[in-house]
Amino acid sequence: MSLMRITSPHAHGPSRTSRVMQQVLLATLPGVIVLTHFFGFGTLVNIFWAGILAVAFEALALKLRKRPLGFYLGDYSALVTAVLLGIALPPYSPWWLIAVGIASAILLAKHLYGGLGYNPFNPAMVGYVVLLISFPVQMTSWAPPRGAGELPGLIDALQACFLPASFDGVTMATPLDLLKQNDSLLMEDLWQANPQFGRWGGLGWEWASIAFLAGGLWLLYQRVFTWHAPLSMLATLTLMAALFYDGGSSASGGSPLFHLLSGATMFGAFFIVTDPVSSAVSVRGRLIYGALIGLLVYLIRIFGNYPDAVAFAVLIMNLAAPFIDQYTQPRTYGHARQGGDR
Repeated sequence: MSLMRITSPHAHGPSRTSRVMQQVLLATLPGVIVLTHFFGFGTLVNIFWAGILAVAFEALALKLRKRPLGFYLGDYSALVTAVLLGIALPPYSPWWLIAVGIASAILLAKHLYGGLGYNPFNPAMVGYVVLLISFPVQMTSWAPPRGAGELPGLIDALQACFLPASFDGVTMATPLDLLKQNDSLLMEDLWQANPQFGRWGGLGWEWASIAFLAGGLWLLYQRVFTWHAPLSMLATLTLMAALFYDGGSSASGGSPLFHLLSGATMFGAFFIVTDPVSSAVSVRGRLIYGALIGLLVYLIRIFGNYPDAVAFAVLIMNLAAPFIDQYTQPRTYGHARQGGDR
């Protein structure tokens, strides 16, 4: 009896890049809906304009590289980058800010290194960090959430994007900003004095985090990625926050629940950290990779100059991912461990 000649890889479930990207886009919908409910139409306008620009820049890069447009545009990777960056940007960002971010993500972080599969850094996070360092005022101008201020309408959102000089928007600090700047109020008093604080993390942000958690769990169920990196990141961040939480003094760094449900924690854990190209690939490597991102997020939030640190932590660990993989390679079947038996 002859054996079946079937070569690896033996993949189950979604294997085509386009299908995986479509599932990622679907998984962002709950978070986008919640952000729209609490912050208005700004996030939708961000995504719409970023999507147009991403496809245009992708087509331009492919044309210059003499690659077939239909094949590469059909993988939806440029659109995923646009959606992730559009979500990460403050609502009601001006058109030129989004354009600079998308150009940095698509042209510099992606095609400069050879396109999808060759980029060492997460393109959306490169675009975000370029904007955060270059335009800190615009990148920290967050609109007040529903319940803490009046929400602009759709016309206002379009005006803020394409006619920013004529838009008189109202902004306020995020809960992470307030916590970093606080040096006199107890946590309970800080919570009561600022309407943008919600029940656990931040009004609007906490529900968006839960929505992104739901989308991430659905991707996990679909086996788009494994649990190792996101769970390791969240567990490490929770552990650090629990170890250094003093109960709510003026010097407090915030409770574990606050860190989990504020800022980009859940969004980063399930939609950024799990990027298969720029992250570690071995099982042990993913655990280490996620844990170090969680550690860096907490350290930068508490001791750094930026209130949210997911983008910086991810890019630092993108740089370290090949090193992690080098020292966490699984043992080849049939070979002995170093200094051990077979």
